[in-house]
Amino acid sequence: MAWHQISVVTDEVTVPEVSDFFSELGAVSVTYSDAEDEPVYEPAIDQTKIWTRTRVTGLFELDTDPDIVHTLTFNQFVGRPLQEWVAEVLQDQVWERAWMEHFQPMKFGERLWVCPSGQERSESGSVCMTLDPGLAFGTGTHPTTALCLEWLATHSVEAMDLIDYGCGSGILAVAGLLLGGKYAHAVDIDPQALEASRYNAEKNNVQARINYYLPEQFSGVIGDVVVANILAKPLIELAPLLTSLVRPGGVLILSGILNEQAEAVAEAYRQQGLEVGMPISKDDWCRLDARKVG
Repeated sequence: MAWHQISVVTDEVTVPEVSDFFSELGAVSVTYSDAEDEPVYEPAIDQTKIWTRTRVTGLFELDTDPDIVHTLTFNQFVGRPLQEWVAEVLQDQVWERAWMEHFQPMKFGERLWVCPSGQERSESGSVCMTLDPGLAFGTGTHPTTALCLEWLATHSVEAMDLIDYGCGSGILAVAGLLLGGKYAHAVDIDPQALEASRYNAEKNNVQARINYYLPEQFSGVIGDVVVANILAKPLIELAPLLTSLVRPGGVLILSGILNEQAEAVAEAYRQQGLEVGMPISKDDWCRLDARKVG
């Protein structure tokens, strides 16, 4: 299967915004690469390197019109440093090899590794999730996903029921199960995301402990831990629903929130009676941890 590979070079400030905009336009994956042969001095293993001039590359389905992506992107970032626009058709096999060059093992907390096939890590007291890029809709490199993985890796989820609402690749549900969760429920509006989640669950041998749902199929289920890594606006709109999914005494982990949006999201969940902690930030993004008082 062929894909449109669309890329542009920009500065380190604009890189995250272009990445998020490509995702909004339908990119199934976004990667960064050095545009100037700038050396890397041993960045942290869970850190996404952004160079002074970085090429942001999005992979789009073949029915995407690259000219429309070009027009929308340059209109969105008028006056910002966008250069060296490239749009080309990329064969699937070549794309997967290119992805593997950039996706390296990442560690979250002291207990969780996320690794591509063939690069698994084995450490006493930790677990390793095998996750290949493919159509995985996220590998833990984006700050919002990393924030959620860090929560799972630093809190006990032993024997707990988990709900991953807006599951994408299923990375959070699978991680929770590997870390000792009892059962997981993966929910997404995109059937292809559910297929990616199913694939990743099977790859990590947790398929017997996870179910998959479109939102309209999901009812009558509550969890000890509910993770929703979406975006601020849908998080606010879904506040009553997501709150209802949390068992009394349980925790709701919210991410996909820009730092400046944190208070609006927090207030929406306070109005539902939840105790909302201070934002935990990573780059321009943050996570909110909310507890449902029993």
